[in-house]
Amino acid sequence: MKIKPFTKTYDGRTVLDMPELELTEGSIYAVIGANGSGKSTMARILAGALPCDSGSPVLDRAVSVGYMPQKSYAFRMSAEKNILLSGGNAKKAKELMERLGIISLARNRADKLSGGETSRMALARLMMGKYGLVILDEPTAAMDMESTALSEELIRDYCRETGCTLLLVTHSLRQARRLGDEAIFLHEGKLWERGSVEKVLFAPEKPETAQFLEFYGV
Repeated sequence: MKIKPFTKTYDGRTVLDMPELELTEGSIYAVIGANGSGKSTMARILAGALPCDSGSPVLDRAVSVGYMPQKSYAFRMSAEKNILLSGGNAKKAKELMERLGIISLARNRADKLSGGETSRMALARLMMGKYGLVILDEPTAAMDMESTALSEELIRDYCRETGCTLLLVTHSLRQARRLGDEAIFLHEGKLWERGSVEKVLFAPEKPETAQFLEFYGV
């Protein structure tokens, strides 16, 4: 899968300047970097939720994209009905809710759920479908340790079963190591370093990467 080069400018300041990217099917890419490095902007542009400067799609139109934004949304209906908005059948929805530990919330009003519960519901909703590219922006940030573990297991299984390419924007370097095949490190809106997760996290080539890792810790 190829992603065309793109930029994003706000008020005359370039906040993101990405080169062409080639991504391998079936791989998980952990996108890491400090706050303001452009991670979420990159995710939104690839998902089609935000135009880049050229206004042209950066992905092949044939690529289907599933996107879970940093702030999960919930419609004023039951959690189960929210999940079924992505299509599929009630049996699959229940299986996903069981795996994520929210089956007891199936009939609860989705807009009354806690932040972590809403994130798990949104993850289940996304995984009702099948996509060529899945983009998850901090999917477990609002979850506790147990919910994070359940979600990570589901993410791994989904990638293995569908063969999708997955971009995981995460502030957790431990999560990047647990899930990622490759790491993409963004620094001041640029792709600064890319490679296997182990190489980027434990043998970075760039001093900026090393400084970031020293500050945040692996």
